Amino acid sequence: MKLRMTLFFLFCFCVTIALRAERVDMIKAGAATDGKSLNTRLINSTIDRLNANGGGTLYFPAGTYLTGSIHLKSNITLELEAGATLLFSDNFDDYLPFVEMRYEGVMMKSFQPLIYAVDAENITIKGEGTLDGQGKKWWMEFFRVMIDLRDNGVRDINKYQPMWDKENDTKAIYADTNEDYVGTLQRRFFRPPFIQTVRCKGVRIEGVKIINSPFWTVNPEFCENVVVKGITIHNVPSPNTDGINPESCRNVHISDCHISVGDDCITIKSGRDAQGRRLGVPCENITITNCIMLAGHGGVVIGSEMSGGVRKVAISNCIFDGTDRGIRLKSTRGRGGVVEDIRVSNIVMSNIKQEAVILDLKYSKMPLEPKSERTPIFRNVHISGMTVTDVKTPIKIAGLEEAPISDIVLRDIHIRGAGQKCVFEDCERITMDDVTVNGEEVKLVPTK
Repeated sequence: MKLRMTLFFLFCFCVTIALRAERVDMIKAGAATDGKSLNTRLINSTIDRLNANGGGTLYFPAGTYLTGSIHLKSNITLELEAGATLLFSDNFDDYLPFVEMRYEGVMMKSFQPLIYAVDAENITIKGEGTLDGQGKKWWMEFFRVMIDLRDNGVRDINKYQPMWDKENDTKAIYADTNEDYVGTLQRRFFRPPFIQTVRCKGVRIEGVKIINSPFWTVNPEFCENVVVKGITIHNVPSPNTDGINPESCRNVHISDCHISVGDDCITIKSGRDAQGRRLGVPCENITITNCIMLAGHGGVVIGSEMSGGVRKVAISNCIFDGTDRGIRLKSTRGRGGVVEDIRVSNIVMSNIKQEAVILDLKYSKMPLEPKSERTPIFRNVHISGMTVTDVKTPIKIAGLEEAPISDIVLRDIHIRGAGQKCVFEDCERITMDDVTVNGEEVKLVPTK
């Protein structure tokens, strides 16, 4: 009897060991740590093997690992030890061939994101190490393309522009987007996001530091159950290097992050114009809490790509220090979509260069048009418990003549050191309670 029990427990122990997901030490697997030899093939083949066996972890001890695009798959974890750096190649060819991705709310084929996943479940990036996107060459090429387009019109100045024309139905893309986006499409060179997960479930990014993104940094698309916790994002002043941009996602939790970037710190989006409305996937059930945001065009922003709708968002317990704007909702005629059921509470701001709070439906100055599915709607926004020190414009609400911003509650908001007055245009059913600017209670006086 004793022997049978011993054999049974031994069997259970062996089964447990066999079923445990494999953890691969990448140095022992042959990865180079000199920051010069490409590890792309080894990293992706290890992911493929682990995925085929049910999943596992790629563990990166201290060292510098040069790589091109990493393709995550289901049940895979990237874990970076303190002192480990994933250094992403700045050779654009290392992000070919083009793949399906989303760029500023437009589905297209373009460069592979630096870390990319499609239709995967249970993927994790964690640890105390660093992800370095080496974005400078991408930024420089962006500026070169933009200036050449301005000075010389549409022409090929790199090999990737005709590639983009060949890979995409350009006629359909142009037909789907507003005239205010034509100049962007004509560049035909679209930098990749750092981390873009597409149609994934169970995405977790925790603890790591992310620097020098070529474009948007953390950008889940059409995902469910996303957790971004305790990460640091630092992008030096650079074009469009937003921090965390969930787009058309559901059940997203962002907390305890430290963000300083070249564009918006956190932005909630859901697609652009006719294509975004046709796909019709909103961004909803979003919580943002306990974050510190420094350099950036906006602290927490919704839009301007919100054609699929944004709803049920709670923003709380955050500090904005030195951002251009604090809370910003932005859209324009032609987007369509509804932003509603937004709650903001317990926010401290200082040194805000423009508006502390701005809700703006005239973001790109599109011409007047009749109300239709192309008309964006902002409604049911509640902002309370906010302290602001030193700001240019305290509060601005600017709707459309055909679609006033409506049902806004502003309560317990105290602003000191404001350079200008509040602005209220084309808005209705605005409730204010205990809102002061420079020590005086704010009265709602529409400017038009």
